[in-house]
Amino acid sequence: MSLQKFMANNANYHSWATQKFVEWLSPKSDELLHKEVPSSFNSIIKTLNHIWATDEYWYSIIAETSEFENRSGINEYNSKEIFDGIVHRANEISKLIASYNEEKLSKLVKIETPWFKCELPKYEYLQQLINHATYHRGQIVTIGRNVGITDGSNTDYNFYNIYK
Repeated sequence: MSLQKFMANNANYHSWATQKFVEWLSPKSDELLHKEVPSSFNSIIKTLNHIWATDEYWYSIIAETSEFENRSGINEYNSKEIFDGIVHRANEISKLIASYNEEKLSKLVKIETPWFKCELPKYEYLQQLINHATYHRGQIVTIGRNVGITDGSNTDYNFYNIYK
């Protein structure tokens, strides 16, 4: 499998898993989505907003665009806005990666922030985006269990590859 096909499959997985989570969580009450429990982001909705904010950031790096809305400091967590935004961004990431050839995926992009400096190929940043979202989806499952939501679907990468 080529790098392009592998990364496109990963981006499609990210989009699929995001959609599955939104389908799972959107019928839940705002009370449950906002209920606070001990965690790095203390509610489901805050964790989803963090995933969205981080997807926005990494998309801007991979697409090399200055169009980046920093959502990390936003304190009003409208469920529909977050559900729509996170799905939209995941789909845009998938479309972007599908349009890239191996040369574009391998292009080095330099990042200089107050927290870190690096220069890596775009495919490494895409892998970071996917791993980050997967990590926080696991947190959401745990938060969900703590507030009584136990009916989540399986969004493992292997499950996606077998049944997509």
